Amino acid sequence: MTRIILARHGESIWHRENRYAGTTDIPLTATGRAQADALAAWAGQQNLAAVVASGMGRSVESAKPSAAASGLELATDARLKELDFGQAEGLTADEIRVKHPRHYQAFLADPALNPLPGGERPWDAAARGLAALADLRSSHPDGRVLVVAHSTLIRLVLCSLLGLPLRDYRRVFPKLDNCSLTEIRLSPAGVSLLQFNAPLQP
Repeated sequence: MTRIILARHGESIWHRENRYAGTTDIPLTATGRAQADALAAWAGQQNLAAVVASGMGRSVESAKPSAAASGLELATDARLKELDFGQAEGLTADEIRVKHPRHYQAFLADPALNPLPGGERPWDAAARGLAALADLRSSHPDGRVLVVAHSTLIRLVLCSLLGLPLRDYRRVFPKLDNCSLTEIRLSPAGVSLLQFNAPLQP
């Protein structure tokens, strides 16, 4: 079986301001870099088979210390990038509500069926994320892999793996903290959720 630890990247400038950051590359804050260092201190003790980032700057910056601490080369996979929020990129929820009131209400009612204007369909994001994890399972059939990715992408993938409707990703998984740990086990018997949004243990 393969065990995959999904970690959201460290805090970025836009996340501190509660702005929608999808495919826009935003650097980490000082807090985000400290979170990445804490993740690396944990990762160095885990005997990981691989460390993988989405390829986006905030993900790579968060994952590099963990790869170094594990004695591994950092791998990247663009299929793990965040959902594209289209015209909502860089906006707060209040700003979206003012600029796109009809779209925002539809998004809140069913975010899978009604992506934000110009945004990526959640089904497409989930499919690419699942394909990336399937390849990791094939490459590391008996290993433990750290994947540093993004909040919405992780929640969509979890819904897909656990057989939950994508429209419920915001309700079932309302929060994913920066550099928290979510671990799943992939085996011939199916998928197991071992932990979700767990804080790093010192």
